[in-house]
Amino acid sequence: MTKQYFTALAAYNSWANDKAMAWLSQVSDEQWEQTLISSFGSVRQTAVHIASAEKIWIDFWIKAPAPTYLTSHFEGPKNELIDIWKTASAGMHNFIKNWPEENYTDAVTFVYPRGGSGQLPYWQTFAHSINHSTYHRGQLVTLLRQAGFDKLSSLDQATYYLTHVNS
Repeated sequence: MTKQYFTALAAYNSWANDKAMAWLSQVSDEQWEQTLISSFGSVRQTAVHIASAEKIWIDFWIKAPAPTYLTSHFEGPKNELIDIWKTASAGMHNFIKNWPEENYTDAVTFVYPRGGSGQLPYWQTFAHSINHSTYHRGQLVTLLRQAGFDKLSSLDQATYYLTHVNS
């Protein structure tokens, strides 16, 4: 639970998100909206979910006055979502770089998408957000393949370390 480790996770998350967003910028509108079977019914809905989750956790961390899940209202075009996701991804990385390690046990209050609230230590919410994005990026890869997009490459954390950290 060190700052160095969490900062490395955030850097990996940004790298993997950048790759996923680059793929999304290449898919056709048909592939973007195509109905598919997964946790969410399309590439679009899955991407909105990932971006929304990353954005909302930052809102909870900074105690934003009215945190709102994108999934409840986003109807914009693909490029707008990619911009929101890039901002959230960079925001997660910047937040952890600037958040003092002694605050990792501070309580974070959050609201569930369907109502109700919870509270966890910051470090647990950060770890959750990284794992959540990794899980849904994996689904995104499967959905993109089902939609006929095959210009994919590895999102493995080991690949990131080998190509960006240990090279």
